Amino acid sequence: MGGSRPVPGIAGAAASSMSRRAMGQPRRITDSFPRRRRRGPGRPPGRLKDKDKDKEEAQGKAKVRDRPRAAPQPPPDPALLEMLRRFDLCWEYGPCTGITRLQRWERAQALGLSPPGPIRDALLEHRDNPDVTYSLWHEYEL
Repeated sequence: MGGSRPVPGIAGAAASSMSRRAMGQPRRITDSFPRRRRRGPGRPPGRLKDKDKDKEEAQGKAKVRDRPRAAPQPPPDPALLEMLRRFDLCWEYGPCTGITRLQRWERAQALGLSPPGPIRDALLEHRDNPDVTYSLWHEYEL
């Protein structure tokens, strides 16, 4: 009669917060929300289940990732990559996060900072190669 049973769902989260308070621990904001299962490495967010894939294929819809991709490009010259890396690390031309190398070069030129001309020539020559176009930190935003 005196034993307690676990309560599923939201009540379980509330019960765990009550036991925390009874033990003298502070209440956490996460105690107010139900726990959700985390996605594992095998299933990235937005991925369709197999039965949904079958329905979509039966309807004849083409997915973006099913489209043919551009031919892989040969890796750029290591000396070129080293030159671009040094340009990325040179802070006198401003931050390089969230923009392409060419945008950074043009911004530095507009501000009168005199960025190196060979950098611009290399960026224009290899415009279609993401290894050349983007700096190491291009995905970060300020």
